[in-house]
Amino acid sequence: QGSFKRLVEVGRVVLITHGEDAGKIATIVDIVDHNRAVVDGPTTDVKRQIIAYKNVVLTDIVVKGLPRTIGTKALAKFLEKEQVVEAWQKTAWAQKLEARKRRANMSDFDRFKLMRLKKQQRDIVNRQSAVLRKERA
Repeated sequence: QGSFKRLVEVGRVVLITHGEDAGKIATIVDIVDHNRAVVDGPTTDVKRQIIAYKNVVLTDIVVKGLPRTIGTKALAKFLEKEQVVEAWQKTAWAQKLEARKRRANMSDFDRFKLMRLKKQQRDIVNRQSAVLRKERA
């Protein structure tokens, strides 16, 4: 396998980065050529389409034993059985994207409240660390 950890293969789960399905995950069901693959995401509302590799990012998740050009309904059953969406949502990558989306949707007042809570937390930590420093001295 060499130094590459993520290879383009049938069953590899990808994150779409451009287009109308940006931010959604899909599964490679067939490879067209060196630049494009057929992806399908029945559990994430991604229609079967040919997509360029430059518009997707390969993830670490692979659905083993997936036959080439599997139908959408059969793929949906396969993904449900393997719990691919749940596995994706547990990754730090997906959680970071979700946090970024949540932060982007915050209002000015929400950002203010968050700033105040962080300030309170920092104050508590600083007081406790001061007490510990005083005990050591």
